Amino acid sequence: MTVIVLTNCPAGLRGFLTRWLLEISAGVFVGNPSARIRDLLWEEVRQFANQGRALLAHTTNNEQGFTFRTHDHAWHPTDLEGATLIRRPDPTAPPPAATPRSEPPSGWSRAAKRRRFGRS
Repeated sequence: MTVIVLTNCPAGLRGFLTRWLLEISAGVFVGNPSARIRDLLWEEVRQFANQGRALLAHTTNNEQGFTFRTHDHAWHPTDLEGATLIRRPDPTAPPPAATPRSEPPSGWSRAAKRRRFGRS
């Protein structure tokens, strides 16, 4: 069994996936393609997702009985002693440091004064 979940992806990608999988809800595709087809579908999803997010879950022969892959998700799969878990971002952690911007000077610029008051 294979499940692909798309969020904020192009409609053409959803149409492409309906050739191989059944769309049971908006952006949720299920089916039972071969491993080769599943991997080809995932490569297409990763290539054409643009700014969207994607998640692939499929059955496999491990202790959990399934595995999953993500594309552009804030939550990342993490292996913990053979079990794959999801690592969520810490909401209390400060955001990544942005480059400091210098504040613009207060008041009008010389060019703005010339434009406003008609001086050359």
